[in-house]
Amino acid sequence: MQKVLIIAPLRVAKSTWPAEIRKWDHLSSLTYSVIIGTKQERISALRKQADIHLINRENIQWLIEASGVPFDYDMLVIDELSSFKSWQAKRFKALMKVRPLVKRVVGLTGTPSSNGLMDLFAEFRLLDMGQRLGRFIGQYRNTFFKPDRMNGPIVYSYKPLPGAEEEIFRRIGDITISMKACGHLKMPELISTTYEVEMSPDEVKQYNVMKQELVLALPEGEVTAANAAVLTGKLLQMSNGAIYTDEGNTMQIHDRKLDALEDIIEGMNGKPLLVGYWFRHDYERIVRRLTEIGVPFERLDSEASIKRWNAGQIQVGLAHPASTGHGLNLQDGGNTICWFSPTWSLELYQQMNARLYRQGQKANTVVIIHIVTKGTIDSRVLKALKEKNRIQEALISAVKAEVNL
Repeated sequence: MQKVLIIAPLRVAKSTWPAEIRKWDHLSSLTYSVIIGTKQERISALRKQADIHLINRENIQWLIEASGVPFDYDMLVIDELSSFKSWQAKRFKALMKVRPLVKRVVGLTGTPSSNGLMDLFAEFRLLDMGQRLGRFIGQYRNTFFKPDRMNGPIVYSYKPLPGAEEEIFRRIGDITISMKACGHLKMPELISTTYEVEMSPDEVKQYNVMKQELVLALPEGEVTAANAAVLTGKLLQMSNGAIYTDEGNTMQIHDRKLDALEDIIEGMNGKPLLVGYWFRHDYERIVRRLTEIGVPFERLDSEASIKRWNAGQIQVGLAHPASTGHGLNLQDGGNTICWFSPTWSLELYQQMNARLYRQGQKANTVVIIHIVTKGTIDSRVLKALKEKNRIQEALISAVKAEVNL
C-alpha cells in the first residue's frame, strides 16, 4: 500500500490514532497528517505528503466532493464501520463513489449489527462492493427478510426469514474476523448491577397520568415507529425525574435518581465515577445536585478534560454516550460507570462501557451500575438491549476466528 486514509470519529481521529501511532516503535517511520479544522487547515493537511491521512467521518463527503484534491488512496481503514450502516446517508454515498479506486478496505467495529442484521448491508457493501450480500438494499431485504410491523402498505420494520442469520454469517465469514478482548487478553472482571429506586405514590400517579395523556395523544391510537420513539423518549425523561414541556421548559417530577447518584458517589469514597446521561435536563439537574453537595465534577467533552480524567484529577466525569462512546481511552481514569439515563442504542451502550472495560484497564474489576426507576420504562430498555445483543452475539460467534496466542 502506498497511501492510506483512516476515517474515524472526530476525537478519535484527532487524538487516539496519532497517540497510538507514536506509541509503537514499529510505526515510528510512518508519517501522518490529520485532516481536521477549518477549510484552510484541512486543505493544508490534505496536501501534506504523508503515509497516512486521518479524517473525521463528517468530512468524508467534503473530501470526496468539494476539496478539489484527487482521491488517490489505495487503502482505506474505517474506524467504527457501524457509523456507515445507513445506505441512504450522504457519507455512505460519497464513499461509494470512490470505492472502486481503493484496493484494500479494512472496517473496524465492536458493534456491527447493534440494531439487527439490516445494519450489515451497507457495511459489507463498502467492504466488498456487494459481492456477498448484494449491491442493492431491496435485493438484500427480499433475500433475507420479511415485513414485520406494517400499517397498510407501509412497512415499519423487517424480521429475518428462517435460516437467514446463518446464511448471512456464512456469506460474510471469509472476510470477517472477530476477536473478543476477553478471549485473547487478560481483562478485568466485569460486574453489572442495578440500583433500583422507587417513586412515592404521588409521583407514581403523576407519571401514570402523563403517560396516559401521551398515549391518548397518538393519532388514531396507532403506535408507529416515529411516534413510538417520541413516546418512549418522553417516558424515559419522566423516569429520570423531569420532562420537557411543549414550550421547551423543564417540568420536575422527582429526584429519586439524583438521590441514588448521590448515594453511589458517597459509596465511592472519593474514587472516580463516570456518569452517563442522555437528556440535557439530566445533565443540568446532575450539575445542580453535585454543586449543592460539593462534589467536584467535569464534563468530558474536550481533549483537555479527557486528559485530566485519565490523570485521576476528576472525581465525577459526566459523559454523553453519543460524544464519548467511540474510540476514546478513558480506562486510566477509573473503573466504574453509572448509567443515570438508559439508552435504546446497543451500539452506544456497549461502546460507552468499553471506554473503561478495555485493554489497559489496571483495576481488577470494572463495575457498571444502572439506576432504574421501578415501574417505569427503564426496565424495558435494559431488556431490549439484551435482546439486541443476542443477534449481535450470534454474528460475532459465527465469524469468530480461533487464534492461538
